[in-house]
Amino acid sequence: MQPILIILILAIAASVGLAAYALLAGRQRRMAFDRAVDGVGIAPGKISLTGRKPKSAMATAAQKIAPNAWAESPKTLSKLVQAGYDSDTAPMTFAAIRVAALVVIPAMLYLALPNFFLTKPLIALPLALYGAFIAPVAVLDRQARERQDRIRKSIPDALDLLIVCVEAGSSLDSSLLRVAREMRLGAPDLSAELFVVNRKMNAGMRREEALRGLATRTGLVEIRGLVSSMIQSEKWGTSIAQVLRINAEESRRKRRQAAEKRAQQAPVKMIIPLVLFILPALFFVILGPAAIQIGKIFGGGGGIGGR
Repeated sequence: MQPILIILILAIAASVGLAAYALLAGRQRRMAFDRAVDGVGIAPGKISLTGRKPKSAMATAAQKIAPNAWAESPKTLSKLVQAGYDSDTAPMTFAAIRVAALVVIPAMLYLALPNFFLTKPLIALPLALYGAFIAPVAVLDRQARERQDRIRKSIPDALDLLIVCVEAGSSLDSSLLRVAREMRLGAPDLSAELFVVNRKMNAGMRREEALRGLATRTGLVEIRGLVSSMIQSEKWGTSIAQVLRINAEESRRKRRQAAEKRAQQAPVKMIIPLVLFILPALFFVILGPAAIQIGKIFGGGGGIGGR
C-alpha cells in the first residue's frame, strides 16, 4: 500500500473521529442545558430564534446531536438568518455540510490530482481544511451580504409605499401588511421580513419588539436607524409620515452614493484584467508579425542577409 494512501486514510479517520467527538460533546452540552432549563420550569425547544414557526420534534431531536460549536453558535445562527435560512433545521444542515466537506474534499482531491508522492498531501490537506472550515462560512457570508444588498436597495420603495398608506389613514400595522403584500414580487426578501413582523404582532408581541427583531434579523444599519426613528416617533407622538419620508430620502441618497462609489471604483478594478489579459493579447497581435520578420532577418531566412 502506498504511503500517501495510508496518510489519506488516517486523515479521513481523524476527521471522522473529530466530527464524532464534536457531535457527542454538543449533545452532552445540550442535555445539560435542557436539565438546567427544566429546573427553572421552562420547556426546552419551545423558543425559536426567528419566531416564524415552532420547532418540530424532529428538528429539536436533530439539533440535540448537531455540533454545538458549529450549529449553535450565535454568530452562525445570526448569519443563517441574515442569509434567509431561518428554518429550525438550518443550523443542523449547515453543520452537516461542514462535516461532509471535511471528509469528501480530501478523497476527491486524492483521486483528481496526479500520482506524485509530495504533491498530493501538500495540496490536498490545505485545500481540505479550506473546504471544511472556510469555504462554507465564506459562501454563507456572501449569501448574507447579497441578501442584505437586495433588502437595502428595496428600502426606499417600501418606505414610499408605507408613506402613502399611512397618509391615506391606515394604521401602521395594516400599512406594513399592505406593503409586504405589494412588494412580494419586486422585493421578496424585504416582503418576507415584513410578514414576519406582522405575524409577531398578531401573536401578541409588542410593535417595538417586533421592529427591533426586524433590525436584528436583517443586520442592516439602515433598518436599525429606521426602527429607532419609528419607535421614538411613536413614543413622543410625532408624525410617523414625516419620519418615514426623511428616512426614505436618506436611504435613496445612500443608494445613489453607493452606485456612484461603485462607478468610480470600476476603472481601478479594471487594471488587473487589463494588465493580465488584454494588454498581452494586444501586444501579441501588434508585435507578433514584426517579431516574426525580425526573426527571419537575423536567422538568415529572408531579407538582405539571406540573398
